[in-house]
Amino acid sequence: MRAMMLSRLGALSAESRPLDLVELPTPRPRPDEVLIRVAACGVCHTELDEIEGRTPPSRLPRVLGHQAIGRVEAVGSAVTAVRAGDRVGVAWVFRTCGVCGFCTTGRENLCERFEATGRDADGGYAEFMTAPAAFVHPMPSIFSDFEAAPLLCAGAIGYRSLRLANLTDGRPLGLTGFGASAHLVLMMAKRQYPHSPVLVFARSDEERAFARELGAAWTGDTDDTPPSLLAAIIDTTPVWKPIVRALGCLEPGGRLVINAIRKEDADRDWLARLDYPAQLWREKEIKSVANVTRQDVREFLTLAASIPIRPEVERYPLARANEALADLKARHVRGAKVLEIG
Repeated sequence: MRAMMLSRLGALSAESRPLDLVELPTPRPRPDEVLIRVAACGVCHTELDEIEGRTPPSRLPRVLGHQAIGRVEAVGSAVTAVRAGDRVGVAWVFRTCGVCGFCTTGRENLCERFEATGRDADGGYAEFMTAPAAFVHPMPSIFSDFEAAPLLCAGAIGYRSLRLANLTDGRPLGLTGFGASAHLVLMMAKRQYPHSPVLVFARSDEERAFARELGAAWTGDTDDTPPSLLAAIIDTTPVWKPIVRALGCLEPGGRLVINAIRKEDADRDWLARLDYPAQLWREKEIKSVANVTRQDVREFLTLAASIPIRPEVERYPLARANEALADLKARHVRGAKVLEIG
């Protein structure tokens, strides 16, 4: 089978090509796993974090990709709930221990033995992949493969972020950064909190125009002052400056939700500029988002199908995965990027 494989870590640019197109044996499912013929796989900023070493794979080489959609080709000997021919998706949560205190209280995203698709196990940048049957998700038929792929991470983690924002309908919500996840959060927020204006901070004119197309009540740059203080802000950027700026835009008691695995070091000096009385005092909160649970994914897919949420998608052939990643890092973003594989 064809796959795009990461064999070395390093800075990604338009000139570098960290992924190699290789031929690999088609994997065989273990007794509790299924074999999936992959049709499409979303491209996520987390892949940049993996390639550049901020959250490196547990071993190299590794096939990346954790927003995979496809058809079950074969099932392991112990699998009963999934059948060959089923259309399924595989998200970031690949496997957890199932017995720890986190797993048994609905918080498997915090499991110490959490395994991530495309980081701790080979993912969807390939024509075939395996995954535990208990961790694959039936996909609503309303979505094409390319629409469905970004729902598995950008959508599901956005759903968890919006829940953690603790928003009350009618109170203003801010989004800082406007890529694959944030544009889906805007669609969700307009459905779940119809009286809450959504204000978007984005650094490019194109991103701000896209946010207005989707119904943002106001858009501005990271340095701009919104027309009112915000009850909650969800950050989806890879850097520190928007964090400091966002805290200054929260109302007393407001909550900043950081939807990122790691932040880049290039602008870490912004933390030294944090003005505690002006930006953090008066019982403001900072809440991080760590991974997703299977319940997050399945609840979000049900919600997305009922609205329905239609992600804006830019498609790339599998062999152009390096280009898709470079475009993502350069912020050439309108919606979500998806690899066409099957």
